Amino acid sequence: MVKVLIVDDHRLFRSGVRAELGPQIEVVGEAEDVDSAVAAIESLKPDVILLDVHMPGGGGQEVLRRVLGSGSSVRFLALSVSDAAEDVIGVIRGGARGYVTKTISGRELTDAIVRVSEGDAVFSPRLAGFVLDAFSSTEAPSIDPELDSLTTREREVLRLIARGYAYKEIAKELFISVKTVETHVSSVLRKLQLSNRHELSRWATARRLV
Repeated sequence: MVKVLIVDDHRLFRSGVRAELGPQIEVVGEAEDVDSAVAAIESLKPDVILLDVHMPGGGGQEVLRRVLGSGSSVRFLALSVSDAAEDVIGVIRGGARGYVTKTISGRELTDAIVRVSEGDAVFSPRLAGFVLDAFSSTEAPSIDPELDSLTTREREVLRLIARGYAYKEIAKELFISVKTVETHVSSVLRKLQLSNRHELSRWATARRLV
């Protein structure tokens, strides 16, 4: 049995992951932010931590810094909705053993956890190129506090804006109202200190979010 701690700020998602994992996985606990994750890792001694990238308290990179910086040999597998290059590279440089997106099936996730527990590195297929590119370069990606300030939904809206979607199309794609889309866009503009959707598109493109 591989002992796993699930770290994600959405309770419903954590419950879904529990239900999907195979019998060779024992979920020993859950955490919803950086502080609770660090405390749970110390007290529960899991073999593998399923780690969300964006959450309250500094995100997955802060968990990695605090836990691995203390000398722990626990293994981390990032599990995130984000497939942005800077997220993938950031957590791998931080010490995670792999990175998979939340589109993964329960069977695939179970296999990934077992492989990470055995020392393998595991990535969703399209993300492996980011890692190869990063480690063939001498330049380390910088942590982007602006990007990390956005919620998961704001990032989804931002990505669709950058792809040229109209507000109505975004609303249909994400199953939310046009008013909600407008609220998210306003929030993103405020957080990033930008003026319009054209500036948003350039900002997102520069960070390879499109």
